[in-house]
Amino acid sequence: MATIESKLVEMLTVPVEALGFKLWGIEYIQAGRHSILRVFIEHENGINIEDCAEASRQVSAVMDVEDPISTEYTLEVSSPGVDRPLFTAEQYVAYVGEDAKVQLTMPVAGSRNLKGVINSVDGQMLTITVDGKDLIVALDNIRKGSIIAKF
Repeated sequence: MATIESKLVEMLTVPVEALGFKLWGIEYIQAGRHSILRVFIEHENGINIEDCAEASRQVSAVMDVEDPISTEYTLEVSSPGVDRPLFTAEQYVAYVGEDAKVQLTMPVAGSRNLKGVINSVDGQMLTITVDGKDLIVALDNIRKGSIIAKF
């Protein structure tokens, strides 16, 4: 996880949990004045629009006080959804056996984009089965990972 995202997780976990939600993860996309800060929240009973609005007000207040991002950005608060992004080793462990896609910083087996089944997680190493082959990927090499929703 990038440094700014780690700092944001540290900064926002307690305020989000104080509202009764779990901070699922944070995604910060830098694009000048069009930067986006996505905060994903979760609750055992699901997340609705009022939950997102409440969390957005809380996150916004913390961000205004702490000011960790000096440039303009748009704040988005949402549920992880069915094609949920994965941020931590624990989240990958929870979805062992599920189809996932991962975008890598450095290629593995000649590719930066992998689609396969999450086979296992050992510490900070993910084993994903792609086209019948087990590939081992360091979690810190994953730029973005998510579950592939089944309908």
